[in-house]
Amino acid sequence: MVMIIVWKQRVTTAVAFLLFFGSIEVLYISASLIKVPEGGWIPLVLSMIFMGIMYIWNYGTLKKHQFDVENRVSMKRLVALGPSLGMVRVPGIGLVYTNLVTGVPAIFGHFVTNLPAFHQVLVFVCVKSVQVPYVNEGERFLIGRVGPKEYSMFRCIVRYGYKDLQQENYDFENRLVSGIVHFVEMEEECMLARTMKPSSEFSMSDIEGLDVLGPTFTFPHQEENMVRSLSDIQEVKSQVGLVESSQLKDESLRILKARESGVAYVLGHSYAKAKKSSSFIKKFAINFIYAFLSKNCRGPDVVLNVPHTSLLEVGMVYYV
Repeated sequence: MVMIIVWKQRVTTAVAFLLFFGSIEVLYISASLIKVPEGGWIPLVLSMIFMGIMYIWNYGTLKKHQFDVENRVSMKRLVALGPSLGMVRVPGIGLVYTNLVTGVPAIFGHFVTNLPAFHQVLVFVCVKSVQVPYVNEGERFLIGRVGPKEYSMFRCIVRYGYKDLQQENYDFENRLVSGIVHFVEMEEECMLARTMKPSSEFSMSDIEGLDVLGPTFTFPHQEENMVRSLSDIQEVKSQVGLVESSQLKDESLRILKARESGVAYVLGHSYAKAKKSSSFIKKFAINFIYAFLSKNCRGPDVVLNVPHTSLLEVGMVYYV
């Protein structure tokens, strides 16, 4: 599957690879089976143990993702809270890490339920690995808006290739803020282009239908439904003769002032527990093995070099 999907090899090449190395594996397995009374059972048992560990990790991860999807905060509920989100908005930027690329994560709802204040600018950050070796720096961030404009809530999908290495001196905060400011300016200019150009001459189809890998943006009130690329927006901008993007708007200034106030990282710390009605084997697998693996798994705070002085962890328990 890796050879066909990721490496883009022919099916015949993948089948030949499978037959060649599969025959070698069959020889090793048969040799172990023949010598089971003499100690050949040891590699078989070790293989079963490692296979069981991988299965438990995969099962627990899928259940966690299912929990996150089913417990997302609805946009209607978020809009009903108002621009203040039902609490005090303090200066600064809050980065909420989530595995979801759509919707508001449950960790955010759990956070605002227990604390009466949150940051002036909210950014939901999702780190994803893509099926390419390397991701260019200009294609690293996918930035969009969550909810109405006055909420100052954004989403950023950070993409890494399977060969990309995170550098210790990578200035993630400044690059992210710069990308958000750029998005805000391009968004306002594109919205202005729609109002300045007569409807008979301009439609959103002017910038639709292009399959691009560059930085993409989502527009307000239409989250995840209308994606535009930076190159497309700049083309529309040049057609109507809009102002230079270097002229900062009011929202851009607010974001930069919030950056000066500080950046806080909010990470969800999920704890998986088996239901009381579960069998003993499932309880042992989830409550002990998967919990041990999760505790020793490298999190996004390590990947993105999150400073410990700015880190907030919010604990949640989900039952599988």
